[in-house]
Amino acid sequence: MRAVVQRVSEGSVEIKNPQHFASIKNGMVILLGIKEGDTEEELNFVADKCSNLRIFEDENGKMNLSLKDINGEVLVISQFTLYGDARKGNRPSFIEAARPETAEKLYEKFILRMKENLGIEKVKNGIFGAMMMVKIFNDGPVTLIVESKE
Repeated sequence: MRAVVQRVSEGSVEIKNPQHFASIKNGMVILLGIKEGDTEEELNFVADKCSNLRIFEDENGKMNLSLKDINGEVLVISQFTLYGDARKGNRPSFIEAARPETAEKLYEKFILRMKENLGIEKVKNGIFGAMMMVKIFNDGPVTLIVESKE
């Protein structure tokens, strides 16, 4: 499992069909890729790591605070393209990405774990498999990759 984590001043997702809109202010946007063979153990590791990442500045300007510490929000977006392999040719291969029927279940469980960690009202999300317009106002910029233990 791979998560691209961006510290944001705001973020949003808009989906036209079905109609859906979600937005957050101070917090993080998580772009989540799920690969074939990922389990709930990896999911819990990545969700817990993201919830506790100390990437927000304290009163001394040091990255010492987590989402919990700042009472921040999170926007979770599914993104199978994080497992795109472009080493050969010009068209990426996505064979490492989990099949949609597996990935969707893990994506939903990831969102539930984040809600358990941060509170229901603090976690927003896109819709699995939908074409989404995502706006990210990266703060810093701070961008990290969090991967499950393999």
